[in-house]
Amino acid sequence: MPVNLSAPHSADLLPVTGLRLGVTEAGIRKTGRKDLTVLLLDEGASVAGVFTRNRFCAAPVQVCREHLAVGAGIRALVVNTGNANAGTGEQGLANARATCAALARQLQLEPNQILPFSTGVIMEPLPLDRIEAGLPAALADAREEHWARAAEGIMTTDTVPKAFSARVTIGGVPVTVTGISKGAGMIRPNMATMLGFLATDACVDPAVMQALVTELAEGSFNRVTIDGDTSTNDSFVLIATNKAAHASITSLDSADGVALKAALLGVARQLAQAIVRDGEGATKFITIRVEGGRDGAECRQVAYAIAHSPLVKTAFFASDPNLGRILAAVGYAGIDDLDQTLIDLYLDDVHVAVRGGRNPAYREEDGQRVMKQSEITVRVVLGRGMASDTVWTCDLSHDYVSINADYRS
Repeated sequence: MPVNLSAPHSADLLPVTGLRLGVTEAGIRKTGRKDLTVLLLDEGASVAGVFTRNRFCAAPVQVCREHLAVGAGIRALVVNTGNANAGTGEQGLANARATCAALARQLQLEPNQILPFSTGVIMEPLPLDRIEAGLPAALADAREEHWARAAEGIMTTDTVPKAFSARVTIGGVPVTVTGISKGAGMIRPNMATMLGFLATDACVDPAVMQALVTELAEGSFNRVTIDGDTSTNDSFVLIATNKAAHASITSLDSADGVALKAALLGVARQLAQAIVRDGEGATKFITIRVEGGRDGAECRQVAYAIAHSPLVKTAFFASDPNLGRILAAVGYAGIDDLDQTLIDLYLDDVHVAVRGGRNPAYREEDGQRVMKQSEITVRVVLGRGMASDTVWTCDLSHDYVSINADYRS
């Protein structure tokens, strides 16, 4: 079960004017599950995305990058689950492009106005015939209010759909932000085995969209990790339908730009944290905050060393206050001139280590009390400067092994 995360209620998800979502069961890998989703954009929408840094990236990632670079005006997204179309060579690229062409024919658009996304099993041929056969039903289902259906339609090993909404006032006008994401394993920044789609009806100049989506990813999806694996298919897309009646935002540093960015980041972080809360086999949601670094990069370096340690993660699963494992991870994070005599360690309100050694006042029962909680904060103070950063992760349980041992079965 996910950690303090429940399925969204459709009534809580706000429609974004200028965007419709349709879902169907195409039988891509298994029958009886929603596995084909389309997002349809009115003309004039602005779209930008960031994608996996895995050099073995999937065919749809390559095609998305190509189509965004053309700048023809993206009008639709198509998402299939059950098959990643990764490790499929030239045929995989041909199938991704054929998917775009099939949807473009239905919508009387050009193929390069379509973005394809796939998630699921790697190194299996994409069942193009099933996708093409399912597109008419997905299109017929398209409605502005179908965010909850779409959140379910993009799931793989997720146990619950992930979707959130917010409202913000821009230039005196109410603006909507709604997003969905999927992901539960092979989660590591750059990004996770995740798909994320975040939309707003705000008016945003296309010239600032790429900077905006990059900044949002850095503050949300690139701050989560479950198992340290970087997927072949990670994609995070930002859509601005430009339907709200306010002046177009041309600078992210303007008052309107700052307000919109804050609202978008709030929803993006909820989506990213939901992925961790629903991590495969997760029983605990862990915030790792590193303070007192010389810069943010070294704070993240230390935070990820802790977050990726199987010894740390299994200790949290067992509620075992073997907290020397955390200090060991700090030490091997790769900061060559780190002074261990300046480091303090906290577990929620419990001061565990002082200046590199066990706090004389620390009692193991206090550490165990915190570790039994479903939500835990680890705070490390490096004593090197004023920078800080935060990463979100989860524990590592028996179920993680079971889920991934028979994923293809």
